[in-house]
Amino acid sequence: MTSPIIDGLRVHPLLVPMEVPHRTASGEISASPLVLLDLFTDCGIVGHALIFTYTPAALQPTAQLIKNIEPLIKGQLLDPAAIAASLSARFRLLGTQGLVGMALAGIDMACWDAQARHQSLPLYRLLGGRQATIPAYGAVGFDGEVGSANAAESWAKQGFKGIKAKIGYPTVAEDVAVIRAMRKASGSGMAIMVDYNQSLSPTKAMERLRVLDGEGLTWVEEPTLTTDYRGMAAVARQSGIPIQCGENWWGTADMQLAIDASASNYVMPDVMKIGGVTGWLAAVQLATKNELPMSSHLWPELSARLLCCTPTAHWLEYMDWWSPVLKEPLQVIDGVAVVDEQLGSGLEWRQSTIEAYSV
Repeated sequence: MTSPIIDGLRVHPLLVPMEVPHRTASGEISASPLVLLDLFTDCGIVGHALIFTYTPAALQPTAQLIKNIEPLIKGQLLDPAAIAASLSARFRLLGTQGLVGMALAGIDMACWDAQARHQSLPLYRLLGGRQATIPAYGAVGFDGEVGSANAAESWAKQGFKGIKAKIGYPTVAEDVAVIRAMRKASGSGMAIMVDYNQSLSPTKAMERLRVLDGEGLTWVEEPTLTTDYRGMAAVARQSGIPIQCGENWWGTADMQLAIDASASNYVMPDVMKIGGVTGWLAAVQLATKNELPMSSHLWPELSARLLCCTPTAHWLEYMDWWSPVLKEPLQVIDGVAVVDEQLGSGLEWRQSTIEAYSV
């Protein structure tokens, strides 16, 4: 089969309001700054990708950066792995983290989506995966005892078997109160994870986790700085609860550093920060080699498909923040992600949303 030629890129910067703002220990997210990316080919196949820039301040710069990279891939064969290697080499001196990494990951995701569509395959089948039962957990913000309990009850009523809450309140007693309120509201069978969002020092983390040890938690996520591999490893050694890290690793080099330090019992790469689909596949090799359960961060539609290609697949993080821009958002039934036979990564845009929230 002849490979298509890349004709160009189109970007749509959007600011999509959230139905329910998501609060964290470091602030509130009330709208999703998104860059929708379309990659065109000479045979009419179009690949799609979505980038989340976290803050509106990075929205336009990221969209412009993607367009600035367009001449480096225009006219090239649609070969995702080769394009990823070429762009990585081009940006070696500048580095491939931050906005550059986000832009390159978006292009990579769009390339893989186009490649799967060209071969008339769902992405997970193109990558050698198969349909799998991927349990999903619902996200709970930094909402206090009552708000967290209400959210936990809502997820339980929707059939979810796992929830994850932001914690890191002024006292560990407040952390415990939130956990117990969620447990009471959601039932004894609910898997409960908590996320400190890197808000503690290693010493404070060890102190708090000793208190949380009897609360039956599935994992504690990023209790201290994700780049403090030594400190995180010290916490992991002392903790009776598994430590989860990964959403803030920029590429598999960071992941390897964490593994070498034994800084995390579980791993949960973010498909954008880890380097797109190509980076995810490299992360899968590391997780499999080291027998580490691997979950996802954000990007539920794409992540569910990638977890079908992950031998150590663990949990899918589910948030419906971006559903307004998608024709067919991911479905979760009885707490399990439904991975269907849609071509590519399953992303198709809802044009009315693009027009309504375009920046």
